[in-house]
Amino acid sequence: MVSGKLEDGSEKGLKGHFKEDFSHRTRIGLAPRAGHVDRDAPYKRIATEEAWTFPDLVKAQVDYIESGDAPANDDSLRMGGMFAHMPSLQEMLQDLGDLRIAHMDELGIDRQLLLLTAPGVQVVRPGDGTPLARQANDIAAEACRNHPDRFSACAAFDPRDVAGSVKEIERAMGELKLNGAVLNSHFQGHYLDEQDYWPILEALEAMDAALYIHPTAPFNAPHYEDRGFFGALAGFPHDVWLHTMGLIFSGAFDRFPKLRLVIGHMGECLPLHLYRFDWMQGNADGRTHLRGGTQPKLKHPVSYYFKNNIWITTSGVGWEPAIKFCQEVLGRDRVLYAMDYPYQQSYDEVAAYDRMDMDAKTKKMLMEDNARAVFRINS
Repeated sequence: MVSGKLEDGSEKGLKGHFKEDFSHRTRIGLAPRAGHVDRDAPYKRIATEEAWTFPDLVKAQVDYIESGDAPANDDSLRMGGMFAHMPSLQEMLQDLGDLRIAHMDELGIDRQLLLLTAPGVQVVRPGDGTPLARQANDIAAEACRNHPDRFSACAAFDPRDVAGSVKEIERAMGELKLNGAVLNSHFQGHYLDEQDYWPILEALEAMDAALYIHPTAPFNAPHYEDRGFFGALAGFPHDVWLHTMGLIFSGAFDRFPKLRLVIGHMGECLPLHLYRFDWMQGNADGRTHLRGGTQPKLKHPVSYYFKNNIWITTSGVGWEPAIKFCQEVLGRDRVLYAMDYPYQQSYDEVAAYDRMDMDAKTKKMLMEDNARAVFRINS
C-alpha cells in the first residue's frame, strides 16, 4: 500500500487523507495514458500483491476499536478503522467479481494473487481472528473457483492462535487448494521470529506454502506518525524489514530450510544492503546475550537466505533500474511482478513493464513464470 497521490491527483495519506474523491477514471483504472499496454504480450501478467477484504472483518475491526477495549497503541488496528470509513476503497477491496475483473481487464492484468489486506485478522478481539481467517479463506477459495483463470489466493491466519493457525494453514492448502499464506507483519508488536510461533513456520514448510509478509502500520510508533512516515514512506517497509531480518537471525531458515518467504515493494529495499548485512552480521550473529540468551549462530551469511529462502515482488516500484538490480543480485527467478491493487494502480506502469529492456525469457519470468513457480499456480 502507498501514500501519496491517486491517479486523479487526490491525496492518499494514512492519516485520514485518503479522500473519498475517487474520480470515475480512478475507480475503473483509467489513468492518463502516456504508454501503451501490449494486449498481445507473449506472457500473462500475474499480479502478486493484490488486496481484498470482506464485510465481517471490517465490522470486527471497527467494533473492537469502538468498544474501548482495544490496545491504545495498536496503530495497525486504528489504520483498519480508518480504511473502514472509505466507501470507494471498500467497494474495490470487497469486490471479487465483475468490478475487480473489469479493472484487471482495463489495466491488462490476467490474474491476481489475492492477499487479505492489512491489518487483517490479527488485530481483532482475541478469539475472533481464527474464525474470521477461516471465513476469509472460504471466500477467497470461492472466488478462485468462480474465476479459475483470473484469481489465485493466499490463506489468512491469526498467529496469536498458534494451534488454530496450523490447522487453518493445513485446511487452506489441502482442502481449499489455496496458493500460499499471507500475514500482515506484526501482531500487537510480536513477530514470527519468536519461537512460540515456530509451529506456524513448521506447518508452512510442511504444506509447501510460501508465506507473504505484507506491511502494516508499525506498533506504537508516534515518531513515524508525527513526521508523516506512518505508511509507505517508512513505517510499512521498516516493519517488514524488522520481521524479515528477525526471521533470518532467529535461525528460522536454518531450522526450516525449505521455508519460502515473499516480501513486496522491491524487497522493502533489503536487497540493496546485502553486502553490508554480510559485513556486519557479527553484530547479532551468535551473540548469546540477545533474545533472552537464545540467539543462534547462523549456518550461512545473510545474503545466502535472500538467495535461497526469500523472493521479492515489485509492488509499487515499477522502476526498471531497481528491478534489474534485484534480478542481478538475487537471481532472475526471485523477482515477481505485482501491482498493489487497489492502493496503487496505473495503466502507464503496466505499459512501462512492457517497455522494459530485458530479454524475452527474463521478462516472462518476471511477469508470469516466477509467480507460477513460487505460488504453485498451475492453471
